[in-house]
Amino acid sequence: MLRFVQKSKLQLLPQIKLSASLLIALSSAVLFTGCNKDNGIRPAIGSIGVAPIIPVTPTSSKFISKVFDYQPAPAQFINEINVGSPEAAQAIVGGINKLVSLGSFGGFIVFGFDHSIVNKPGADLGIHGNPIPGWSEPGTVMVSQDNNGNGLPDDEWYELAGSEYNAPTTIKNYRITYYNPKGTLDVPWKDNQGKNGVVPINRWHTHNYYPLFAANQDSISFTGTRVRSTFASGTSAALSWGYADNLSTGDDYATNGFNSFDIDWAVNKNGKQVVLNTIDFVKVYTAQNEPGNASFGEISTEVRGAVDLSMSK
Repeated sequence: MLRFVQKSKLQLLPQIKLSASLLIALSSAVLFTGCNKDNGIRPAIGSIGVAPIIPVTPTSSKFISKVFDYQPAPAQFINEINVGSPEAAQAIVGGINKLVSLGSFGGFIVFGFDHSIVNKPGADLGIHGNPIPGWSEPGTVMVSQDNNGNGLPDDEWYELAGSEYNAPTTIKNYRITYYNPKGTLDVPWKDNQGKNGVVPINRWHTHNYYPLFAANQDSISFTGTRVRSTFASGTSAALSWGYADNLSTGDDYATNGFNSFDIDWAVNKNGKQVVLNTIDFVKVYTAQNEPGNASFGEISTEVRGAVDLSMSK
């Protein structure tokens, strides 16, 4: 019975149903205090500058065209070829029918499109995950512009601030380090809050959960915004809006089959909202540090693909 429930998390995939004008740079930036994602109003704040724009062409695709980086945190599906490997990460290019796990808190994937996504009123980006009723695994989304024009995601990153960004339970600059147990054992971790724990092995996935393709085979660290756990009584509730792999009502995942994101939600590392006229790269990472339960295992964001919503209308 438990084995069927465990497998169903991966099997119950929902059915899926030029260039920009330059923004006027204003003089000041304001602290982000929550953006109404539905009003379609540009915030009156300073533009960070204009990045080179790769326009949409007749051959452009609305789907991911390239995965630049995949660094998962330890978790039950990591090292399994179909869902927790570099091959699984590359498989989400060009569609929404494959699946990759990002592992526990901080594990991430970085991808891009064959064109710049232009910031227009309303939602700009859709990310397909794998939430089911009673089990969401929220992932934080970050975006970047190719300001230096080299085609690589090596410029500044901006978080798309979701519903939990300013919550008192949210920890900014949360850092966690996982240690390779060098075997089929619980994976120990320590964080910068003075806490420690483990990513526990479960009976359904009996292998080393530490990514065996990681550059460092002793330890691996991640830093990001940690949101509160929503795990209770064997379920993991959705957050309101602004997170991937999240069965939220705020952006109607049940109808759309994806979580929607507005580039206007972008904030810099100091929490100040910024204006981005386009984006070129997207990063998604697991936002909760939660071991979960023996049926579903730990909370680990899953990604099936992403779309430029302006090309989906």
